[in-house]
Amino acid sequence: MNNYKILSVGGSIIIPKSGFDIKFLKKFRKLILDRVKKGEKFILVIGGGATCRAYQQAAEKVAGLKNFDLELLGIQSTIFNAHFVKFLFKGFVHEEIIVNPTKKIKTSKPIIIGAGWKPGFSTDCDAVLLAKQFGAKELLNLSNIEYVYDKDPGKFKNAKMIEKIDWQTYRREIVNYNWQAGKNAPFDPVASKEAQKLGLKVGILRGTDLREVNKALSGKKFRGTTIQ
Repeated sequence: MNNYKILSVGGSIIIPKSGFDIKFLKKFRKLILDRVKKGEKFILVIGGGATCRAYQQAAEKVAGLKNFDLELLGIQSTIFNAHFVKFLFKGFVHEEIIVNPTKKIKTSKPIIIGAGWKPGFSTDCDAVLLAKQFGAKELLNLSNIEYVYDKDPGKFKNAKMIEKIDWQTYRREIVNYNWQAGKNAPFDPVASKEAQKLGLKVGILRGTDLREVNKALSGKKFRGTTIQ
C-alpha cells in the first residue's frame, strides 16, 4: 500500500477566487493520469480554499457562528470540492470520498480522493493521517504559495524565503499559534505536529506550476520549501 503518493491539494488550486481555470484543470488532470498510466497511484486530499472561507465569513457575519460550526461548514465545502475532483478522474478513482483518514481503505483504483474529516483537523492533517495509514514517507502540499517565508511577505518587505527547515523550527517560529477555522497557513499546527511524529517529509510548492509539481513527484529538486 505504500506506493500511493499523497498530495494535499489546496482548494485555491481547484477553484481560485477568480473562478475555475479550465486550462489548468485539464493540464493537472493530464499530469496525474499520465503518471497513473505508468503505474503510479495517488491520494488527493482536497481543501476548501476561498470557497470555504467565503461561506465561513458570511455565516459568521450573518449568524455569528463560532469556530466549531464554522469548521463543520468548512468541512462540507471540502467534500463538495472533492466530489468535483472525483468526477474529473472518473474511471480511475475509488468511488468513496474519504472523510475519515483513519478508516481502512480497500481499493484497486489508482486514485483515491479525500476531504475534510472533523473539527480540529484540517485537510493537511487528514493527508498526514492518510500518509500514516499507507506508510508513505513523503507528502506534497500544493498551495497558492511558492515558498514558506519566515514572516508574511505581504506585510514585511524583509521576509526571507525558506528552502529547507526542520519540524521543530517550523512549528516554533512559523506556525506558533492554535488552529482556527479558516486559518490560512503553509502547513497548519495540528498537521505539523502529526507530521513531525511520523518523521514525514513535506514539500510545499505552488500547485499551479505543474512543471515544478512534476519535478517534485519525480523526486527531483523543485522550487518550494521542504520540511523534514
